[in-house]
Amino acid sequence: MKTPKRLESLIEDGLIDEVNRQLMSGKEATVYVVRCGDEVRCAKVYKEANKRSFRQSVDYTEGRKVKSSRQARAMEKGSKYGRKAQEEAWQSAEVDALYRLAAAGVRVPVPYNFYEGVLLMELVTDEHGNAAPRLNDVEFSAEDARKHHKTLLNEVVRMLCAGIVHGDLSEFNILIGSEGPVIIDLPQAVDAAGNNHASSMLERDVNNLSAYFGRFAPELLSTQYGKEIWTLYAHGNLTPETVLTGRFRESNKPVDLKSVIRVIDDVRKEEAARKLRQAET
Repeated sequence: MKTPKRLESLIEDGLIDEVNRQLMSGKEATVYVVRCGDEVRCAKVYKEANKRSFRQSVDYTEGRKVKSSRQARAMEKGSKYGRKAQEEAWQSAEVDALYRLAAAGVRVPVPYNFYEGVLLMELVTDEHGNAAPRLNDVEFSAEDARKHHKTLLNEVVRMLCAGIVHGDLSEFNILIGSEGPVIIDLPQAVDAAGNNHASSMLERDVNNLSAYFGRFAPELLSTQYGKEIWTLYAHGNLTPETVLTGRFRESNKPVDLKSVIRVIDDVRKEEAARKLRQAET
Protein backbone atom coordinates (compact mmCIF):
# COMPACT_ATOMS: atom_id res chain seq x y z
CA MET A 1 0.00 0.00 0.00
CA LYS A 2 1.02 3.64 -0.36
CA THR A 3 3.07 4.76 2.62
CA PRO A 4 1.09 7.14 4.89
CA LYS A 5 2.82 10.51 5.23
CA ARG A 6 3.25 10.13 8.99
CA LEU A 7 5.25 6.92 8.47
CA GLU A 8 7.59 8.21 5.74
CA SER A 9 10.18 9.52 8.21
CA LEU A 10 10.30 6.16 10.00
CA ILE A 11 11.11 4.43 6.71
CA GLU A 12 13.73 7.06 5.86
CA ASP A 13 15.37 6.55 9.26
CA GLY A 14 15.31 2.76 9.02
CA LEU A 15 12.81 2.06 11.78
CA ILE A 16 10.31 0.57 9.30
CA ASP A 17 11.06 -1.26 6.07
CA GLU A 18 7.55 -1.53 4.65
CA VAL A 19 3.92 -0.70 5.40
CA ASN A 20 1.76 -3.75 4.69
CA ARG A 21 -1.76 -2.55 5.42
CA GLN A 22 -4.02 -0.55 7.71
CA LEU A 23 -5.18 -2.67 10.64
CA MET A 24 -7.73 -0.37 12.24
CA SER A 25 -8.71 3.24 12.79
CA GLY A 26 -9.95 4.28 16.20
CA LYS A 27 -10.97 7.38 18.07
CA GLU A 28 -7.43 8.55 18.81
CA ALA A 29 -5.17 6.74 16.33
CA THR A 30 -4.78 4.67 13.19
CA VAL A 31 -2.84 1.41 13.41
CA TYR A 32 -0.85 -0.10 10.53
CA VAL A 33 0.82 -3.48 10.09
CA VAL A 34 4.47 -2.87 9.19
CA ARG A 35 7.58 -4.89 8.51
CA CYS A 36 10.72 -4.21 10.52
CA GLY A 37 13.47 -6.47 9.17
CA ASP A 38 12.22 -10.03 9.59
CA GLU A 39 9.52 -9.06 12.09
CA VAL A 40 5.95 -7.89 11.56
CA ARG A 41 4.89 -5.18 14.01
CA CYS A 42 2.25 -2.48 14.55
CA ALA A 43 2.69 1.24 13.99
CA LYS A 44 0.18 3.31 15.94
CA VAL A 45 -0.14 6.78 14.42
CA TYR A 46 -1.80 9.22 16.81
CA LYS A 47 -4.35 11.59 15.35
CA GLU A 48 -4.07 15.33 15.85
CA ALA A 49 -6.33 16.81 18.51
CA ASN A 50 -8.74 18.38 16.00
CA LYS A 51 -9.16 15.01 14.27
CA ARG A 52 -9.74 12.91 17.40
CA SER A 53 -13.19 11.97 18.62
CA PHE A 54 -11.77 11.16 22.06
CA ARG A 55 -11.30 14.45 23.90
CA GLN A 56 -8.76 14.85 26.66
CA SER A 57 -10.41 15.41 30.02
CA VAL A 58 -9.05 16.88 33.24
CA ASP A 59 -10.27 13.68 34.88
CA TYR A 60 -7.62 11.77 32.91
CA THR A 61 -4.79 14.32 32.86
CA GLU A 62 -4.95 15.14 36.58
CA GLY A 63 -1.73 14.12 38.29
CA ARG A 64 0.30 13.68 35.10
CA LYS A 65 3.79 15.12 35.21
CA VAL A 66 5.43 17.10 32.40
CA LYS A 67 9.07 17.73 31.62
CA SER A 68 9.29 21.27 32.95
CA SER A 69 7.44 23.99 34.86
CA ARG A 70 7.42 26.05 31.67
CA GLN A 71 5.44 23.33 29.92
CA ALA A 72 3.04 23.06 32.84
CA ARG A 73 2.37 26.82 32.81
CA ALA A 74 1.90 26.85 29.03
CA MET A 75 -0.54 23.95 29.23
CA GLU A 76 -2.55 25.75 31.88
CA LYS A 77 -2.70 28.92 29.74
CA GLY A 78 -3.64 27.00 26.59
CA SER A 79 -1.02 28.72 24.42
CA LYS A 80 0.12 27.24 21.10
CA TYR A 81 3.22 25.85 22.80
CA GLY A 82 1.06 24.60 25.65
CA ARG A 83 -1.29 22.77 23.31
CA LYS A 84 1.69 21.14 21.59
CA ALA A 85 3.11 20.11 24.97
CA GLN A 86 -0.31 18.74 25.98
CA GLU A 87 -0.43 16.62 22.82
CA GLU A 88 3.05 15.25 23.50
CA ALA A 89 2.10 14.44 27.10
CA TRP A 90 -1.09 12.72 25.92
CA GLN A 91 0.80 10.53 23.46
CA SER A 92 3.69 9.73 25.76
CA ALA A 93 1.24 8.64 28.48
CA GLU A 94 0.52 5.42 26.57
CA VAL A 95 4.18 4.83 25.82
CA ASP A 96 5.15 5.29 29.46
CA ALA A 97 2.28 3.08 30.63
CA LEU A 98 3.18 0.30 28.16
CA TYR A 99 6.82 0.16 29.23
CA ARG A 100 5.84 0.29 32.90
CA LEU A 101 3.18 -2.40 32.57
CA ALA A 102 5.28 -4.68 30.38
CA ALA A 103 8.02 -4.53 33.05
CA ALA A 104 5.41 -5.48 35.67
CA GLY A 105 4.36 -8.53 33.67
CA VAL A 106 0.98 -7.19 32.55
CA ARG A 107 -0.38 -8.61 29.29
CA VAL A 108 0.07 -5.61 26.98
CA PRO A 109 1.70 -5.33 23.53
CA VAL A 110 5.49 -5.11 23.80
CA PRO A 111 6.56 -1.51 22.99
CA TYR A 112 9.64 -1.08 20.77
CA ASN A 113 9.97 2.59 19.90
CA PHE A 114 8.18 5.94 19.96
CA TYR A 115 9.20 8.31 17.19
CA GLU A 116 7.56 11.53 15.96
CA GLY A 117 4.11 10.65 17.24
CA VAL A 118 4.26 7.02 16.10
CA LEU A 119 4.38 4.08 18.52
CA LEU A 120 6.02 0.89 17.23
CA MET A 121 4.89 -2.17 19.14
CA GLU A 122 4.19 -5.87 19.00
CA LEU A 123 1.51 -7.16 16.63
CA VAL A 124 -0.69 -9.37 18.81
CA THR A 125 -1.74 -12.48 16.86
CA ASP A 126 -4.10 -15.41 17.29
CA GLU A 127 -3.13 -19.09 17.19
CA HIS A 128 -3.03 -18.96 13.37
CA GLY A 129 -0.66 -15.99 13.20
CA ASN A 130 -3.37 -13.55 12.12
CA ALA A 131 -4.04 -10.23 13.82
CA ALA A 132 -5.87 -11.03 17.06
CA PRO A 133 -9.58 -10.16 17.23
CA ARG A 134 -11.07 -7.79 19.74
CA LEU A 135 -12.95 -9.24 22.68
CA ASN A 136 -16.28 -7.89 21.39
CA ASP A 137 -15.88 -9.87 18.16
CA VAL A 138 -15.71 -13.24 19.91
CA GLU A 139 -18.47 -15.43 21.39
CA PHE A 140 -17.70 -17.41 24.55
CA SER A 141 -19.02 -20.38 26.45
CA ALA A 142 -19.86 -19.71 30.10
CA GLU A 143 -16.70 -21.55 31.12
CA ASP A 144 -14.44 -19.52 28.82
CA ALA A 145 -16.14 -16.29 29.89
CA ARG A 146 -15.37 -17.04 33.53
CA LYS A 147 -11.78 -17.96 32.66
CA HIS A 148 -11.10 -14.78 30.67
CA HIS A 149 -12.88 -12.63 33.24
CA LYS A 150 -10.65 -14.02 35.98
CA THR A 151 -7.54 -13.50 33.84
CA LEU A 152 -8.43 -9.89 33.12
CA LEU A 153 -9.23 -9.17 36.78
CA ASN A 154 -5.74 -10.44 37.61
CA GLU A 155 -4.32 -8.08 34.96
CA VAL A 156 -6.28 -5.14 36.40
CA VAL A 157 -4.87 -5.98 39.83
CA ARG A 158 -1.33 -6.25 38.45
CA MET A 159 -1.78 -2.88 36.72
CA LEU A 160 -3.00 -1.28 39.93
CA CYS A 161 -0.08 -2.74 41.89
CA ALA A 162 2.14 -1.04 39.29
CA GLY A 163 0.31 2.23 40.05
CA ILE A 164 -1.81 2.44 36.88
CA VAL A 165 -5.54 2.41 36.11
CA HIS A 166 -6.50 1.88 32.46
CA GLY A 167 -9.36 4.36 32.62
CA ASP A 168 -11.23 3.20 29.50
CA LEU A 169 -11.16 -0.60 29.72
CA SER A 170 -13.89 -2.47 27.85
CA GLU A 171 -14.43 -5.28 25.34
CA PHE A 172 -13.32 -2.87 22.60
CA ASN A 173 -9.71 -2.50 23.77
CA ILE A 174 -8.88 -6.06 24.70
CA LEU A 175 -7.49 -8.50 22.15
CA ILE A 176 -7.77 -12.29 22.32
CA GLY A 177 -4.26 -13.42 21.43
CA SER A 178 -2.86 -16.90 21.09
CA GLU A 179 -2.01 -16.96 24.81
CA GLY A 180 -5.11 -15.19 26.10
CA PRO A 181 -6.39 -11.61 26.54
CA VAL A 182 -4.07 -8.66 25.85
CA ILE A 183 -4.95 -5.13 27.02
CA ILE A 184 -4.46 -2.29 24.51
CA ASP A 185 -5.16 1.45 24.09
CA LEU A 186 -3.67 3.22 27.12
CA PRO A 187 -3.34 6.96 26.27
CA GLN A 188 -5.96 7.72 28.93
CA ALA A 189 -4.21 5.66 31.64
CA VAL A 190 -4.06 7.44 34.99
CA ASP A 191 -1.74 7.35 37.96
CA ALA A 192 -3.57 5.52 40.73
CA ALA A 193 -1.98 7.49 43.56
CA GLY A 194 -2.01 10.90 41.85
CA ASN A 195 -5.51 11.09 40.38
CA ASN A 196 -8.59 11.72 42.51
CA HIS A 197 -10.79 9.95 39.94
CA ALA A 198 -8.70 6.76 39.87
CA SER A 199 -11.02 4.81 42.18
CA SER A 200 -14.15 5.52 40.12
CA MET A 201 -12.29 4.75 36.88
CA LEU A 202 -11.01 1.45 38.28
CA GLU A 203 -14.51 0.49 39.36
CA ARG A 204 -15.91 1.41 35.94
CA ASP A 205 -13.22 -0.63 34.17
CA VAL A 206 -14.00 -3.68 36.29
CA ASN A 207 -17.76 -3.24 35.94
CA ASN A 208 -17.34 -3.09 32.16
CA LEU A 209 -15.65 -6.49 32.29
CA SER A 210 -18.36 -7.97 34.51
CA ALA A 211 -21.12 -6.58 32.29
CA TYR A 212 -19.55 -7.98 29.12
CA PHE A 213 -18.70 -11.44 30.41
CA GLY A 214 -21.98 -11.49 32.32
CA ARG A 215 -23.69 -11.91 28.96
CA PHE A 216 -22.23 -15.41 28.86
CA ALA A 217 -21.97 -16.15 32.59
CA PRO A 218 -24.83 -14.20 34.27
CA GLU A 219 -23.59 -14.77 37.83
CA LEU A 220 -20.77 -12.28 37.14
CA LEU A 221 -23.31 -9.45 36.95
CA SER A 222 -23.85 -9.50 40.72
CA THR A 223 -20.17 -9.34 41.69
CA GLN A 224 -18.43 -6.30 43.22
CA TYR A 225 -14.83 -6.85 42.24
CA GLY A 226 -14.17 -3.17 41.54
CA LYS A 227 -14.98 -1.99 45.05
CA GLU A 228 -13.16 -4.98 46.53
CA ILE A 229 -9.98 -4.35 44.52
CA TRP A 230 -9.82 -0.63 45.28
CA THR A 231 -10.49 -1.10 48.98
CA LEU A 232 -7.70 -3.66 49.26
CA TYR A 233 -5.40 -1.27 47.37
CA ALA A 234 -6.35 1.76 49.45
CA HIS A 235 -5.58 -0.14 52.67
CA GLY A 236 -2.26 -1.46 51.38
CA ASN A 237 -3.44 -5.05 51.18
CA LEU A 238 -3.44 -5.63 47.42
CA THR A 239 -0.75 -7.71 45.70
CA PRO A 240 -0.68 -9.53 42.34
CA GLU A 241 -1.30 -12.75 44.29
CA THR A 242 -4.37 -11.50 46.16
CA VAL A 243 -7.31 -13.92 45.92
CA LEU A 244 -10.50 -11.99 45.10
CA THR A 245 -14.00 -12.95 46.18
CA GLY A 246 -16.23 -10.54 44.25
CA ARG A 247 -17.90 -9.58 47.53
CA PHE A 248 -17.63 -6.22 49.26
CA ARG A 249 -18.74 -4.70 52.55
CA GLU A 250 -18.47 -0.98 53.27
CA SER A 251 -15.89 0.02 55.87
CA ASN A 252 -15.55 3.31 57.73
CA LYS A 253 -11.84 2.84 58.54
CA PRO A 254 -9.66 5.74 57.32
CA VAL A 255 -7.33 5.06 54.40
CA ASP A 256 -3.62 4.81 55.24
CA LEU A 257 -2.05 6.51 52.20
CA LYS A 258 1.49 5.90 53.46
CA SER A 259 0.81 2.16 53.49
CA VAL A 260 -0.54 2.32 49.95
CA ILE A 261 2.61 4.03 48.67
CA ARG A 262 4.81 1.63 50.65
CA VAL A 263 3.08 -1.43 49.15
CA ILE A 264 3.41 -0.01 45.62
CA ASP A 265 7.13 0.59 46.15
CA ASP A 266 7.59 -2.91 47.56
CA VAL A 267 5.81 -4.51 44.59
CA ARG A 268 7.95 -2.55 42.13
CA LYS A 269 11.13 -3.62 43.93
CA GLU A 270 10.01 -7.26 43.94
CA GLU A 271 9.20 -7.09 40.23
CA ALA A 272 12.59 -5.53 39.43
CA ALA A 273 14.33 -8.25 41.46
CA ARG A 274 12.35 -10.96 39.66
CA LYS A 275 13.35 -9.52 36.25
CA LEU A 276 16.98 -9.43 37.35
CA ARG A 277 16.85 -13.08 38.45
CA GLN A 278 15.32 -14.05 35.09
CA ALA A 279 18.08 -12.22 33.22
CA GLU A 280 20.75 -14.03 35.21
CA THR A 281 19.35 -17.52 34.54
